[in-house]
Amino acid sequence: MSAVWNGAGRRISICDVGLRDGLQMEARFVPTEDKIALVHALSAAGLRKIEVTSFTSPNAIPALRDAEVVMRNIERHPGVTYTALVPNARGAERAIESRVDELNLVMSVSGTHNLANLRMTSMQSFAALSQVVAMAQGAGVPVNVSLSCVFGCPMEGDVALSTVCDWVRRFADLGVRRITLCDTTGMAYPTQVAQVSAAALARWPDAAFTLHFHNTRGMGLANVLAAIDAGASRFDASLGGLGGCPYAPGASGNVSTEDLVHALELMGYDTGIDLPALLAAAHRLPEVIGHDLPSQLAKAGPRLALHPAPADLDALRERALARSAV
Repeated sequence: MSAVWNGAGRRISICDVGLRDGLQMEARFVPTEDKIALVHALSAAGLRKIEVTSFTSPNAIPALRDAEVVMRNIERHPGVTYTALVPNARGAERAIESRVDELNLVMSVSGTHNLANLRMTSMQSFAALSQVVAMAQGAGVPVNVSLSCVFGCPMEGDVALSTVCDWVRRFADLGVRRITLCDTTGMAYPTQVAQVSAAALARWPDAAFTLHFHNTRGMGLANVLAAIDAGASRFDASLGGLGGCPYAPGASGNVSTEDLVHALELMGYDTGIDLPALLAAAHRLPEVIGHDLPSQLAKAGPRLALHPAPADLDALRERALARSAV
């Protein structure tokens, strides 16, 4: 039997990306005070890493136009990393001034997706992000690089593992040790995930790899388990399962944080997260965003959230016994 089915207390680290990857897709602007309250709820629930916002142009992502205000007004819990997406040098300056704990840089391993999403060729993106890496290193701020479309591009199809490894190598050569392998549009499947995860971990054993799965085709949790079996221990997830991708019609959000925590804890893994507190945070979302959540756990509750038996259970038992006596 695969070791993945018995966590045996193994620690799995989860970064919640719902406040960035999720809220950036929402039509309704979530008030700044609600964003801050959600960050506080996630911190209190035991998340050790939270992607709070994006320092992208307010014209590009108006839903996150309050990035500075949110980041400067959150209560910082000891031991929690408050990270933010940074698209360019100007965004990095804003983020560093706002005391972000980590800069999350993004580009795609698919040239077509990178051009459509970022309006730059892959090499142009790499050149621009190289400058941001140098800026962050000079300021003493850690950098994470998120590589999009690692498990497939909605316009190009499959992406060769050699291409993925080439981009990881380029950033590793710059001194970047935190890399996220992103299933941006939910194209990943478990055997592929196992292959890519094992290859990355073997080639760069000193790097901290995170896996980022969208649940577009219902394989998010299966992909997490495949990555764990290959040795991975860090994952992105989204409160309520919020999110999507503007360049992949029908793409849904990341694996729901509460669904993931629930599944891992049942299997014996240690996430360090208080599931009831996490669910309470998820239950606040529908009112804030104005629609229902993709999260299954928010709807059904934990596996052992029992329901009362029918009030007439004793009468039902008596009638059943009477029938058997005839």
